[in-house]
Amino acid sequence: MTKLMRYFAVLCLLLSPLWAVPALGDASDISAASRSVVRVIVYSTAEGQQSIVSIGSGVAVARDKIVTNAHVVEMASFDDSVQIVIVPSDGTQSYRARVSASLPRKDLALLQLTSGTLVPASIFAGAPEDGADVFAIGYPASVDVALEQSEADVLRPQQPVKTRGTVSSGRTSKSVESLLHTAPIAPGNSGGPIVDACGRVLGINSFGSVPTDGGAEFYFAISARELSAFLANRGVAFRSVRGDCRSVAELTRAEAELEASTRAKIEQEARVATELQRSREGKVRSDAEHAVIGERENHLALAGLLLVLSAVAGGAAWQFSEREQRERFKAAAAAGAVLFVMAVGIFAARPSFDEVDARVRAALTADTPDDPVAQKRAITAEPQTKICVLQPQRSRVTMSDTTDVEFTWQPDGCVNGRTQYVESGGRWVRSFVPNNDAQISIISYAPETDIYRIERFLPGNDAMQAARAARQLYDVKTCTADQGQLTNIENMNKTILAQLSPTPNEILLFTCSDR
Repeated sequence: MTKLMRYFAVLCLLLSPLWAVPALGDASDISAASRSVVRVIVYSTAEGQQSIVSIGSGVAVARDKIVTNAHVVEMASFDDSVQIVIVPSDGTQSYRARVSASLPRKDLALLQLTSGTLVPASIFAGAPEDGADVFAIGYPASVDVALEQSEADVLRPQQPVKTRGTVSSGRTSKSVESLLHTAPIAPGNSGGPIVDACGRVLGINSFGSVPTDGGAEFYFAISARELSAFLANRGVAFRSVRGDCRSVAELTRAEAELEASTRAKIEQEARVATELQRSREGKVRSDAEHAVIGERENHLALAGLLLVLSAVAGGAAWQFSEREQRERFKAAAAAGAVLFVMAVGIFAARPSFDEVDARVRAALTADTPDDPVAQKRAITAEPQTKICVLQPQRSRVTMSDTTDVEFTWQPDGCVNGRTQYVESGGRWVRSFVPNNDAQISIISYAPETDIYRIERFLPGNDAMQAARAARQLYDVKTCTADQGQLTNIENMNKTILAQLSPTPNEILLFTCSDR
């Protein structure tokens, strides 16, 4: 019966994240944060006997540095016979570590790996909201006992336990700033992180309250502010991020709404422009018709006047002929003939009504502004240096800094003169799989809108190795116009995407301008 109750307690601990209300983050964010969590085992080798004296949890804050509670590694701080073993959550091996710094009054200790590397976590630089969802990640000893884990088992890399709760308040003790929360922890969780729904570290779990008279149990974590100060004072470079925790679904929905709003605005402007164009065309046509009618009337009037004068000259010539005044007859007859020819010519030269359409086309063509898209394409025919600024309200920051991005763009998709992107749906895209960092980036740039977008994925060790193997299949290290190489890049992007989860862990959206 005791064993059954023990299993039931462990089941409750493992399923507790499912009983809370939905968080703003994604399950993949908590899984990604778990990559940085380790089991800390303190061994004593006194008198030639090896025995475990303490087990706790920790979180990587740099590739070779771990933070845990000072009380977890207390014996290792002053006893040379005590050794520290770090067991990661993924992989196949464990590592040795030593105490680099300890601050017992804050219950913080910094461990230095003597070999191996880990995936560092991101520390949230803001203040968590009261009632916000949080997750405790670590290795509670009660789970090991319930699952009858042997010493060999705890030395084998395995996924940590995640429990879910909420931030209860900003109450703190006099000696250390702490975070009060309701995510269940147990002995063995000490030194592990409490993270928000986006997987960002809010603090280091330290202890829990002891309920009396059936009261509720609460848990305390050393705040991220205390943690950041502890690391900064010891010269540790760590990841620090800000910004609201927003789900990818929320961000995608907001982007879709923004796109729909922008499209509606463009369509409205197009309708207004069309109406204005029609109105203007109507006015131009009316003016052209009046001008043509006026010119025709002027030509007719002038031709009529010349005909009258021609007739007068003809009558004078007849009079001179009757009087046998030959010289005057010739002059009058010549004048009459010239005036008649001029009248006929002016009448024939009057504008036709078909000229109205030609005048309308000419007027509209002369006043039509140049196509801005065509102008931009002409301008960007040469390489341009872009400065891109992060748009926080359209981004989801979980691990990266938010400094401006600068790059040189060429219209054939060559970036910085060495990295080739391929076009896909109006965007130029390239995937990046680094050898020394456990993250995958899909970067795109849309020249028409000047939008630069980074999507980062934080896969597990197996998926990371598969993505690296996929990348090695394609030799695409330089810019190229060769269609075969462009196809290789496109296939590489598709192959790497197939290894990833449907949603990225981080989305950074930048708007760009020419430098």
